[in-house]
Amino acid sequence: MSVLISILITFLVIILVLWLVQRLPLDARMRQIVQVIVIIIGIISLLRYLAVF
Repeated sequence: MSVLISILITFLVIILVLWLVQRLPLDARMRQIVQVIVIIIGIISLLRYLAVF
């Protein structure tokens, strides 16, 4: 059950960070780079919770 809660919290944090990146006054290219980095870190974190790594 704790793994499910951890995955849910991680998913919500990823969504929150992506929303905050959208609110930043960055140009489109820089915003896209930051979004890709956040998504990659989020996927790695979720895979770690699923015991893939």
